[in-house]
Amino acid sequence: MKLVGRVAATDLPVLITGESGAGKEVVADRIHRHSRRAGRPFVAVNCGALPAELIESELFGHVRGSFTGAERDRVGLFEEATGGTIFLDEITETPPAFQVKLLRALQKGEVRRVGSNQVISVNVRVVAASNRDVAEEVRRGRFRQDLLYRLNTVAIHLPPLRERREDILPLARHFAASSRAPGDPPLSFTREAAYLLETYPWPGNVRELENVVARAATLCDQAVRPEDLPAYVRQHAAALHGADPAHPCAGDEEWPSLSEVEGRYVARVLAHMGGNKQSASRMLGVDPKTLDRMIKRHNLDGGRVRK
Repeated sequence: MKLVGRVAATDLPVLITGESGAGKEVVADRIHRHSRRAGRPFVAVNCGALPAELIESELFGHVRGSFTGAERDRVGLFEEATGGTIFLDEITETPPAFQVKLLRALQKGEVRRVGSNQVISVNVRVVAASNRDVAEEVRRGRFRQDLLYRLNTVAIHLPPLRERREDILPLARHFAASSRAPGDPPLSFTREAAYLLETYPWPGNVRELENVVARAATLCDQAVRPEDLPAYVRQHAAALHGADPAHPCAGDEEWPSLSEVEGRYVARVLAHMGGNKQSASRMLGVDPKTLDRMIKRHNLDGGRVRK
């Protein structure tokens, strides 16, 4: 956050990396709100959600008649963000042909609507993000190296929530407070519930934690207890220790690494779902692409560890 504060005062491009749900858009928004552009638009775009054939039109705009269905001129998101900041989430999902045009927009500060020969000047700060290893994407030829150099002027990496466990309870308390109506007494967490939250590996990161706490806040009275948490959070501690998850600290057994815990849990979920990745990703609270990377990282296949 100190780096965020320093870079916010500049107009330098920023590349934010981290797993899905780690808070990349929150950081991008904070950069904008602490910059000289704070009074101008902050436009967030999920590049991975845009079809390849429409991404150029969406970001740069188009003129009437430029393609089937283009019945009128349309202003692109770069123009809408003029004077402010545009946040390009999942930038590594963009097709190579568009990456060339994006590089020109960054270098020249100008865009050209689809079907037009007119160049339009834009004054936009670009903050990009990806949940992939961008350098690896370059090595595989899926992302342009010159575009990476242009975006990577300032790099900010957000570690996953399992690597910053000291943040879990403060975040949980924040989300609990946000879920209460004005005037309602604050929620607390029992020692057992707090332990379960701090032990669970949170494959969906902060986004998953927020959803779990919001659910618990609607089920409890004044304190969140283990029974208010989803079954998979409670069962995780039981699977680790073979004991009552409300009292998981007993015993002298060796504690596994966080990576081992994650791999074991993902394997259990996949096995429980019969190898159905779509159902498993919903239960884990992650998108299918993140689940694919977890399966690859832990050498899993259909919920079973490959021999």
